[in-house]
Parts: sequence; C-alpha cells; structure tokens
Amino acid sequence: MTVGELIPVFRPWTSPGSVTERLHCFAAPYSPASRTGEGGGLADDGEDIEAVELPFDEALAMVDSGEIADAKTIMLLQWAALKGVLDRDR
Repeated sequence: MTVGELIPVFRPWTSPGSVTERLHCFAAPYSPASRTGEGGGLADDGEDIEAVELPFDEALAMVDSGEIADAKTIMLLQWAALKGVLDRDR
C-alpha cells in the first residue's frame, strides 16, 4: 500500500502514571487505487498485516456496536469524524 504524506495526529500516553509507553498516531491520504498488494508485513518478523476497507460511516457504526474495540482505532476514527477529513461516501 502506498499512502500520501503522513500527518501527525496525536501522541497519547497508554497509561499515564504507570508505564512510559506512548503511541504515535498518524493519518495519510489513501485511495483504493493506492493498494499495491493484498496485505503486508515482513514474514521474517512474524508480521501479517491485513488491510481492511469499509465505508467510514460503517466503521463508526462498528465502534458504536462494539465490533471495533481497539482504542487506537477508535481514537483515530473519532479524530477523523471531528476533523471531517474523510470522504463519507466511500
């Protein structure tokens, strides 16, 4: 997958006061034409990355229903909804 320029979104602490882990969240322009393969990752590193495409409103509904429960994904979807950065017709 090839994406446009990375946009720094936010850098939240995962559990302030108990660990020093910090997430670095980014967004980038993308279109289905940007796909260069089915997935990705380095097999030697044990990576198996699956790219999942679905309409933005469907992704938000999946957050609401609990189907999407990953905090990083929820935060980035909410950021995109607040900023209005995605084409909601896709």
